[in-house]
Parts: sequence; structure tokens; C-alpha cells
Amino acid sequence: MRDTKESRLLLVLLVAIAFALITVDIRGGRNSPVDGARHAAAALFGPVENGLSSAVDPVAGAVSAVRDSGSRHDRLAVLEKENAALKAKLGSDDRNRSRLKQLDKLLKVAGEGQYGIKGAQVIAIGSAQGFSWTITIDAGADDGIKRDMTVLNGDGLVGRVTTVGPSTSTVLLANDPDFTVGTRMEAGDELGFASGQGDRPLRVELLNGKAEVKKGDRLVTFGSQADKPFVPGVPVGVVSRVDPSGGGLTRTLYVTPYVGFTKLDIVGVVVAPPKQDPRDTVLPAKPKPVPTPTVTVTVTPSADAPATDEQQ
Repeated sequence: MRDTKESRLLLVLLVAIAFALITVDIRGGRNSPVDGARHAAAALFGPVENGLSSAVDPVAGAVSAVRDSGSRHDRLAVLEKENAALKAKLGSDDRNRSRLKQLDKLLKVAGEGQYGIKGAQVIAIGSAQGFSWTITIDAGADDGIKRDMTVLNGDGLVGRVTTVGPSTSTVLLANDPDFTVGTRMEAGDELGFASGQGDRPLRVELLNGKAEVKKGDRLVTFGSQADKPFVPGVPVGVVSRVDPSGGGLTRTLYVTPYVGFTKLDIVGVVVAPPKQDPRDTVLPAKPKPVPTPTVTVTVTPSADAPATDEQQ
């Protein structure tokens, strides 16, 4: 529009009308005749204004965030509570998965050894008297448990039942110093007796002082008369050290047990022995040796390197 006399008169007229509308709006208060027009304009241009404000005025956005921090904190607290609940549920699921895995291993051992077992869960450790390595399980006389029954898990020999109540039983663990079990070497007839040493490896005295034994050899239970307190063929452990033969009547071995006695949960009590000795069939598969990678390096003399006497 060109700056002419008519345009200046139009501008003055529009300014006068604007002031008049402002005066009417102020005097009218809530009943202002232009209130409807103002709401319509706000509805039309409000979203645009908000967008422009957030784009060109980051300080306003920050102030708005601080103003809403109370409600945001409440929502965050709720989310954190829900997250904690989900983690608890996940932990429970992990524990259930762990127990299912233990049960699967236990059933596999029972199947391979043809042991009739009663599953149980460890509900307490220690005993009321002394400092014996014992556990309490949630199965007792009402479940067919009797004194001097073999207790195992998916890894091997756990111990034997010593005390039986109506719904619970006490098990003496194989690493207890008062625990002794007859053993047999894998793929052989070398017999011995294993005794517990607490948190140290089992001590095994072989009856043959000249027996050929080496680190890594494995042992199973030999079995007892009438299968009490021990059934045959239950994995005991792996030889970790052999004392030098001194020409004595016996030979001493140290055996790392298969079972971790500090992390027991699901166990099985053998209520029916196998019809025949399973021998070594219950032992786990031997780990395959990992080949050691070899690298061949070929060194080519540099042209700038000084020649040796052989090269001259």
C-alpha cells in the first residue's frame, strides 16, 4: 500500500476503532461483547502461538518444565514403583527358571541311575546342635522318608538323611567331617573311603596304596549293604590332587565334589534303589578339550637391515 492521504486516514480510523474495542472490552468485564471473538481467535491462533513460543523462547519452556515438576515427580515415582514390581517379578521368574533347571537335572540323574526319588526343597541350613554341615528339607516320614537314605541333586551326592520328622528331615552333607562314604574310581575297581573336610576338598583314602591315579579322574559311590545309607553310582567328584605314594597300605587323594554345598535348593531323596549298579553311567559327559591356537610368524629381512656374516 502506498503512503497516501487516504492510507493515513484509514490507519488512524483503524487505530481509533481498536482503542474503542479495548475500552468496551475492559468496561464489559466477563460480559464483554467481544469475548466470543476473543475465544475464537484464541482457538484459531493458540496452537500456532504455542509452537512459536516453544521454538523461539526456550526459557519459557524451562520455566514450564519447572512448574510441572511436581506432577512429573509424582508420575516418576509411580513409574519407579512399577519398574521395581517388574524387576521383582522378573527375579521371581528367574528363580523359577533356575528351579526348573535344577529339577530337570535331578530327573535326568534319577532316570540314568534308575533311582526312585522323592523331590524336596531345602528350607533351612545348619542344625540345632553343634556346627555340623546339615540342611533341613521339606519332606519327612509322611512322604516315605526314612533315616539313612541317600540324598542327591542334579550334580551328584548331597548327603544322607540322619533325622526324620513327620514333614521335615535333616540331611548330613557330604562335606561334613563326620561324613564318610565308600567310593569307586571311574572305569576301574579301585575302592576307597571319602570323608568331608568342610569347605575344603573331600579326602579319599584308596585301599590300594599302589593304585594308578591322576588329576581329573572321577569317583562315584560304591554303595552300601542293602543300599543304606548309600546307593551305588552317584557322582561324587573329580580328583584335584594326589599325594605321592609312600609305599603305605593306602593312598590319599583330594577330590573336588560335584555338588556346591553352599547353594543347595532342589534335592531328591532316594526312596527306591536301582535294580542293578549303574556303574559310571550317571557321571556327566567329560568336557571336550579346547584346542590351543598356534600362530606361525614368518620374518622377512628388510632391505635396509645390515647383512649378517652368513648373508655376506
